[in-house]
Amino acid sequence: MTGAAQKALLTLGLLALTGTSALAQTQPQTPAVACGGDLATFLEGVKAEAVAKGIPADGADRALAGAAIDQKVLSRDRAQGVFKQTFTEFSKRTVSKARLDIGAQKMREYADVFARAESEFGVPAPVITAFWAMETDFGAVQGDFNTRNALVTLAHDCRRPEMFRPQLLAAIEMVQHGDLDPATTTGAWAGEIGQVQMLPEDIIAYGVDGDGDGHVNLKKSSSDAILTAAKFIQSLGFKAGQPWIQEVSVPENLPWEKTGLQSGMTAGDWFALGVTPRDGNTANSGLEASLVVPQGRKGVAFLTYPNFNIYLEWNQSFIYTTSAAYFATRLAGAPPYQGGNPEPGLGDVEMKALQTRLQALGHDVGKIDGILGSGTRTALQKEQLKLGLPADGWATPELLGAL
Repeated sequence: MTGAAQKALLTLGLLALTGTSALAQTQPQTPAVACGGDLATFLEGVKAEAVAKGIPADGADRALAGAAIDQKVLSRDRAQGVFKQTFTEFSKRTVSKARLDIGAQKMREYADVFARAESEFGVPAPVITAFWAMETDFGAVQGDFNTRNALVTLAHDCRRPEMFRPQLLAAIEMVQHGDLDPATTTGAWAGEIGQVQMLPEDIIAYGVDGDGDGHVNLKKSSSDAILTAAKFIQSLGFKAGQPWIQEVSVPENLPWEKTGLQSGMTAGDWFALGVTPRDGNTANSGLEASLVVPQGRKGVAFLTYPNFNIYLEWNQSFIYTTSAAYFATRLAGAPPYQGGNPEPGLGDVEMKALQTRLQALGHDVGKIDGILGSGTRTALQKEQLKLGLPADGWATPELLGAL
């Protein structure tokens, strides 16, 4: 897997708050690597592969000694919830005054480290700090699953071994480097480690020794976590000096069918249609921009810029990523958003009924899961256009009735 694909798994903060994960939307695949069967035999195969990659045999033995299947990991993997909060609900819960205050304090405390992160990797402090807060509450909630056993469990399990066997091999390499203790290192149930919740392959690829102790320790070293996150975010395509999200006011008459991600328009195109930045800054009019309305045209509205894509790489949930991007703007000095007066949405049963109806009309909405995801929003916009309604992709009881 690429680092970007792996990072979509890194959602401990979301799990702690909502009980869901980007993994919830991952479909089972035919295993392309060895899995299942007798655990000792499986571990011998892992050891042989590690040795073939250059790990000394005694190092692989040390990393795998005492490895066991963790049934709690399997239970968590099978019982993942689904993300059904609105943007308003989730953002108000996560972007709290306490977190903003702590975030500001952390940016002062580690000012030199953040300055290095921006100088070397082009990523400003608020972007890193928002992820730090949302993933683990600045390191306070990192997970208590044994990392080695979690990865052994998920690599042995035949649901997604192609994702987790490489992570197990990377964990063995970390043991060899002295950056992971197989007996005591803990993290999230899916194998993520540290204050910014990264998987072993990404730690190896993007790890930075921020405190100069010769190791990358994302659990205990905030400096390591900050710089490693910055290097990883840079790898996702973050452009230094460019915005990521901007709150805007919108007129009633817009081509609402053009809202949503990847509109093919620039910020200047939106400004010409009457979209107005709340902060008055129109300096980025030449950048590609999408207008997103998480709860329809009567709720809060944002322009998202190319840097917003790194949020979608970090986590696949639109509500999580929009909240994280908004959080970063608040840490950078933006005021609270103006929530507007969004129309009431649908509950779980009604949303599933809507998706079923859309599917019957020939739309691909993916799984009937009660989530207003991108497929459902796109289908809604098409049906809203047919009905002569503003095509903002927001699901309402009135729209369900019309369909």
